[in-house]
Amino acid sequence: MMMENLLVPEKKRLLISSLLLCLSACDNTNLRPWHTEILESEYSGENAAEISSFEDYLSLEDTVFDEMDLRIYAESATGPQQMLERYSTGSLADPRKRQPNWNRSFELQGDSSTGGVLLLHGMSDSPYSLRALGETLQQRGFQVVGLRMPGHGTIPSGLLNLQWQDMATVVNLGATHLAKELPGKPIHIIGYSTGAALALDYTLRSEFDAALPAPATLVLISPAIGVSPAAALAKWSRRLSLLPGLNQLAWIGVEPEFDPYKYNSFTTNAAEQVYQLTQSVARRIASRNDDDSPLPPILALKSTVDATVSNDALVDRLLLRLTPRRHELVVFDINRFAANTLLLKNDPGPFTKRLIADKKLPFGVTLVANSQASSQSVTSYSKPAFAAGPSQIEPLDNRWPPGVFSLSHVALPFPADDPLYGQTRPEISGEIFLGMQAMQGERGVLTIPGDFLLRLRANPFYDYLQMRVIDWLQ
Repeated sequence: MMMENLLVPEKKRLLISSLLLCLSACDNTNLRPWHTEILESEYSGENAAEISSFEDYLSLEDTVFDEMDLRIYAESATGPQQMLERYSTGSLADPRKRQPNWNRSFELQGDSSTGGVLLLHGMSDSPYSLRALGETLQQRGFQVVGLRMPGHGTIPSGLLNLQWQDMATVVNLGATHLAKELPGKPIHIIGYSTGAALALDYTLRSEFDAALPAPATLVLISPAIGVSPAAALAKWSRRLSLLPGLNQLAWIGVEPEFDPYKYNSFTTNAAEQVYQLTQSVARRIASRNDDDSPLPPILALKSTVDATVSNDALVDRLLLRLTPRRHELVVFDINRFAANTLLLKNDPGPFTKRLIADKKLPFGVTLVANSQASSQSVTSYSKPAFAAGPSQIEPLDNRWPPGVFSLSHVALPFPADDPLYGQTRPEISGEIFLGMQAMQGERGVLTIPGDFLLRLRANPFYDYLQMRVIDWLQ
């Protein structure tokens, strides 16, 4: 039977449009060595048996980065024309100039460890994405491990063959390491985007595996609980990419690599792995009785507008299925002073109204929103489970920055003073800055895509997010 006969009409339409998008966006001439070379020493199912501890994984990671230096950096051109190229030695975007190199797994020792925290980054990201939280938690006495997932922190081709099960196995190594280092102390997991789905996957597996320490709490930031329906069709693009002349279908997008801590290019396999992981987690959540064996308390934090993951999935597939009065959702609304409804493609108002008005919700809700429609200042509106409206209203010592109309999927875990993604460029820096920049001119002129410059990459309300995370873990 031909493939198209297996697909319902809507899926056919999505598949055709996805393939056309890939064919138009991904040109073979744009593929560089970091898109085509494969680091043979990277962790995978083939060498997993040799890696039985976090220490083993760190040793393998040394080998992986040495291989990358030899095969990628040593073979890449250098000079003024490559100053924005991540894989050019000594460039502004060369992550090896930054110490430590936050593409690597890291461990931060607390002064008087009150517990352990495992940090899990998202797909195409690196441990840098949760660095700021990790450093603060270390100051609060926690021992912190930030894991580098296989295929990440090196070259984008690492996403071509990655399997989410390999990422899940590495999570095991990080959690068991912390439990061994901190006997009898609580272990917490903070997951960002796909890392949130991995945190849930680990928690569900720990219920049936005594060798895996159960987490005391979970913090899920911009959690990937549900993704775009088009992600379900990524496997067809990946399979077609194996045919002669169609290898560009292995990529959803091929972009210049100028971000030292995140891939700009993205593979169809990466989309497929996120979809499979989220589906696996959703099925297991739906089939269990949480009242008999409740999941640890979950704090979820999310922007009300998110081009990557679904708001409704977070509520309907996860929070509504869990034991009441144990969990909380914090949502950052759009800037309703700056974002005139006439300019919005989709106003998230119905979602926020549902959260505040629905008295059947079994979890707590906090909405961070404009204090008034005519003000840039913000207020937190909180209500407990099963309440019809906010019972605690607290003005925050924050305002929306000029020109910012919303947060984004990628902004939440980065503070406003982040030296790479923040609101202002560091005064003295010989490194690339990818934060807020007011640049206007003709389209198609700059190396950096316009969408990249538009997307907010730091959280103006990060201090509030950090406070909520610290309170949740203590």
